[in-house]
Amino acid sequence: LERREETLAIGPDARRRTRYSLAGRELIDTLDAVRRHDFVVRDMPSHRLKEVARYFGIAVPERVYLEGAAIFETYRQDPELVRRYALDDVAEVDGLSRRLLGAPFALAGMAPRRYERLASAGPAMGILEPMLVRAYLRAGAALPGQAANESAENVLHEGGAVHLFAEGIAEQVVKTDVASLYPSLMRTYQIGPACDHLGVLLSILSRLTDLRLAHKAAAKRAAVGSIEANMHDATQAAMKILINAAYGYMGAGSMALFADGRAAGEVTQRGRKVLNQVVEALRHRGMALIEGDTDGVYFAVPTGWSEEQERALVDEVAAELPEGIRLEYEGRFKAMFSHEVKNYALLTYGGQLIVRGVALRSSRAEPFGERFLRKALLYVMTNDIVGLRRAYLETVEALRNRALPASELGAKVRLSKTPEAYMSSRAGHPEAQYEALLSAGRTRWFPGERVRFYRARNKQYVWLPEETDEASVGNDWEAEPGPNGEEREAAAMAGGVASEVVQDVPGASSPREDVGNRRDYDVDHYLQVLVTSYAGRLRKAFSAEDFEQLFRLDGQEGLFDRPVEDIEPRWIRCS
Repeated sequence: LERREETLAIGPDARRRTRYSLAGRELIDTLDAVRRHDFVVRDMPSHRLKEVARYFGIAVPERVYLEGAAIFETYRQDPELVRRYALDDVAEVDGLSRRLLGAPFALAGMAPRRYERLASAGPAMGILEPMLVRAYLRAGAALPGQAANESAENVLHEGGAVHLFAEGIAEQVVKTDVASLYPSLMRTYQIGPACDHLGVLLSILSRLTDLRLAHKAAAKRAAVGSIEANMHDATQAAMKILINAAYGYMGAGSMALFADGRAAGEVTQRGRKVLNQVVEALRHRGMALIEGDTDGVYFAVPTGWSEEQERALVDEVAAELPEGIRLEYEGRFKAMFSHEVKNYALLTYGGQLIVRGVALRSSRAEPFGERFLRKALLYVMTNDIVGLRRAYLETVEALRNRALPASELGAKVRLSKTPEAYMSSRAGHPEAQYEALLSAGRTRWFPGERVRFYRARNKQYVWLPEETDEASVGNDWEAEPGPNGEEREAAAMAGGVASEVVQDVPGASSPREDVGNRRDYDVDHYLQVLVTSYAGRLRKAFSAEDFEQLFRLDGQEGLFDRPVEDIEPRWIRCS
């Protein structure tokens, strides 16, 4: 059994923890997979096992729930009940691994790396490059020498094209996409690294593309939810990861053995031409262009068009593209709010709201503001401006009446300084996130950790520990670890027990909940946060005059205000 310390980075989030390796066994934490999933979807209520199982629909109706503090006494009286509880935990973890770890498991059969490492490895350097190296070793061929360094020094290639054509609200929106644009260009025009004299990268790319299509077809033929369907779907997802990593690997510069900046530049140049061809074809046919990049083009069609008409249009444009390049009809949406490049909101015909981009969705966001923004986006995209105004005034009233708990107002911030670095600059530049920790008695933290806090009415900052923090509010943060980290691990274990107490049974109390239920926040500060940080993101959906009327804090009507029901958003429509 080998022990190691490592930092797990998921997006901007980083956590230090202890990991173990055991010969002949693969040790994988499903909590890491849950965190990676939530970084993408950002809609999970919690990372606790029981809530995650309910989120994915894995929890069975007869699932046993026990309060953590009562497990020992329950075992003395009814050991079979505790065994059922533990077995339900095992079943839920197994369900999570099947749901979230299928692609890494399939990759373990393709790449020369351990399953436990592949689950968090980067697709280019961590997976694709070992496959290339293996092919060269198997062929008894030498690896390229200084090719990667020469590529990085001599060539800076231009990236893909990104276009924002319009801002505002569009209805009847279609997204069309060139399927795997860069890999398709590499395969069609045989663009690979010049230093890859065996042609391994293009060979892998071509073979994986063909195999992926076969596995996708097999997954559709198999019974829904069957082991066969899951196996084929996981395999095609794993292959997609490798296929899409090929271009990025070529452009990785000195980090990659087989990098080739010139080849990467040729791929993006051809990609820009294809994108421009699609855009001009849609413009020529009178569509209202919204946004376009290598991920696809969003555009609005004339009012009343059917899905069949939309698909026929995409097929018509696709027929004009070069051979080997496939333009696909990716989806249709009832409405779209175009805010900035790669920052938008979509409303499906089924009523689902999809938010993309850090300008509209941030891991730092206060829960109350994020909830208001989601409501506001739904209202504005359905042209319910009266409902939008009502939601805004209700949020203002809830803040003024302190109807919201402090947990709803906590911002989540990533720490970038060590305790020593912050203390050296604290006098001249105090920062809220560190002051919140210090006020709670915490003088130890690490860069990359994320903490949530709120501003109290005395302008002091209060730390809000979360259920996934590795120590509880009452832990002694000053304890020095022993030679093998015993005290630190003991503190972390104590925090784990504390979070288990509130994990299983609704209504259980903990120090975290006591802090989160406080109402001593700075109302004026959070009213300004509501207007500037959340309502302000809708500014591009309205004219300047209408925006100011809708989101006043004083609630007073202006002399030249018009009826709210007469206000409309800025529309993006076909000419």
